Amino acid sequence: MARPKKEKKPKAISSTQSLGAFVKGICDVMRRSNCASALQYVPELTWILFLRLLDAQETRDQEEADAVGVGFSHALRAPYRWQDWAAPYSEKPGHPKTPEGKPFGWKRQELFAAGDGKLFDFINKELLPALHGLDTDLRTGLPNPAASPKQRIIGRIMTAVERVRVDSETNLRDILDRVDEISVDNIDDTHFFTLSQVYEDLLLKMGEKNSDGGQFFTPREVIRAMVHTVDPQLGKTVYDPCCGTGGFLAIAYEHIARKLGRSPVSTDLETLKHDTFFGREKENLVIPIALANLVLHGIDQPNLWHGNSLTRRATYGALFDKAPKQFDVILTNPPFGGKEGKDAQKNFAFETSSTQVLFVQDILAELAPKGTCAIVLDEGMLFRTNESSFVETKRKLVDECDLWAIVSLPGGVFSTAGAGVKTNLLFFTKGQKTERIWYYDLSHVKVGKKTPLTLAHFGFDKDGKPLADSALPANLTADWLEQEENAGKPFPSYARLLPLRGTEEADSRYSWTIDFSARRAKAREEMQPILAQAAETKAEVIELKEKLKRLKKLKTSDAEVAALIGEINEKEKAARELEAQAAAIDAAVFDLKAVNPSTVAKFDDRSPAEIIQSIHDQGRIVTEALARLAALVGEDETIVPSAKVALR
Repeated sequence: MARPKKEKKPKAISSTQSLGAFVKGICDVMRRSNCASALQYVPELTWILFLRLLDAQETRDQEEADAVGVGFSHALRAPYRWQDWAAPYSEKPGHPKTPEGKPFGWKRQELFAAGDGKLFDFINKELLPALHGLDTDLRTGLPNPAASPKQRIIGRIMTAVERVRVDSETNLRDILDRVDEISVDNIDDTHFFTLSQVYEDLLLKMGEKNSDGGQFFTPREVIRAMVHTVDPQLGKTVYDPCCGTGGFLAIAYEHIARKLGRSPVSTDLETLKHDTFFGREKENLVIPIALANLVLHGIDQPNLWHGNSLTRRATYGALFDKAPKQFDVILTNPPFGGKEGKDAQKNFAFETSSTQVLFVQDILAELAPKGTCAIVLDEGMLFRTNESSFVETKRKLVDECDLWAIVSLPGGVFSTAGAGVKTNLLFFTKGQKTERIWYYDLSHVKVGKKTPLTLAHFGFDKDGKPLADSALPANLTADWLEQEENAGKPFPSYARLLPLRGTEEADSRYSWTIDFSARRAKAREEMQPILAQAAETKAEVIELKEKLKRLKKLKTSDAEVAALIGEINEKEKAARELEAQAAAIDAAVFDLKAVNPSTVAKFDDRSPAEIIQSIHDQGRIVTEALARLAALVGEDETIVPSAKVALR
């Protein structure tokens, strides 16, 4: 008797690499199905993945509701659920069934039996219109009054999907079968939720192929470190003005939800899911991803505004109508190196085309009193003092906020996400002028595609607690351990020193504190005599101009007038140069770049004669090595002929 065949369980996707390989297989099918470029298959894969994971999430939520005896209302009903029209069909015993008792995939099988083209007809003419109608009444064009908030979000996600792009039903069924294997149950939950990771991998490919992926994304481990540092609490609003796929908001949700425990109060959960998270995003391609990501993450009502944050020109703002004017926590990574036009610049006091500078000004306006911001900024923003908009924006920041920490990241942190810019993390709280800034330097850590920066490099465990030294990465602690004087001492990790900032114990080989108020006072002291001299010179110019008027009235000789005009011009130039010298001293105060005072610089102190002798010695070593190699080659040539004879 033949043994019954065991049902093959899908292999758990337990790493970024295995997920990437799995999704690559799906993309290969799409590329041969009228979706040749990432710009075409990313949106297609997004909505298919979303409906798959939404169905898995709702099935799980239904089971949990049944277990405790409470009602549950599905956002989608038959035949528009994944389990109806997309899941593989089987008549085998044990094949899962819908709540109505039909086998998963029953609608798909029905369409397959009806003939070629029927699956496309169903999706384009029934499914997509039904999903669009969740957000907008298709007859009136007005918001659907009967839709739940979650249904409206789903409708918004699907609005951009007009029809199926895949050109073959055979290929579409292959894609559906593969996507069906991506389940909430077989994704390792230590990794960020599938949809976001999938999208980031795909967008990176867009950047590689087209030299312009449009965006790059913050590594999730960096976001977690920022969230652990700020520690957002329930009851506080969390905002990202350029939210991308929603990574900051989703991880902040994880952080707060974890603190609520396994049995949170229903009102707390309601507040968390509906009234806590807000964001803006302008990219048409990205906003559906962000909405899908947050819904699948558990944020039933993501309050996302579709449009340009800097121009305030909305594409779709209906989901943002409950947003406050200012926010308690801002977590963000504004675009680096972008350029904005006059329509954006005119909204800000310090006009510039530099996107990141405008975003900092925007954040200062939207951060609530006593609110805290964690932001990723490029190195150029910190050290540039040659453009007034950069200087004045930083001046406004330190005057209105307490900039209490700056973390210098390694140069390669963002290279795997489409940007090789050197970056820093800034943390500040609104309402008090900056007096002291605590710096932490991670720039010595070597990172790359195979060795990315992780949460452990910051010294945090997944719950935000400091890690023991034994759990810290080797490339973080290696230099420290090489020093004999550090034997037996705890490693000064960022997580361990963060609570100590403001005290001497917070300073170490990798951290230091700058007395910013003292720096400003010293600059004012240096500027004072220069400005006094400039004022004195200007006063002399005024006297000379009065003298010039008198000479002109007396019709003095042209030569005497010309000489006086020359003297006036010289003194005006001297006054301008003095003012520029003072302005340079003032601007230098706002060079916030992390320069570690503990870094030991290595200098070559050899004399020119010693260097020449070293070159000569090295040349001699190379010459001798070549001579030995030549001798060996000569010996081989004498041996080879006899070997050939022996082989005949």
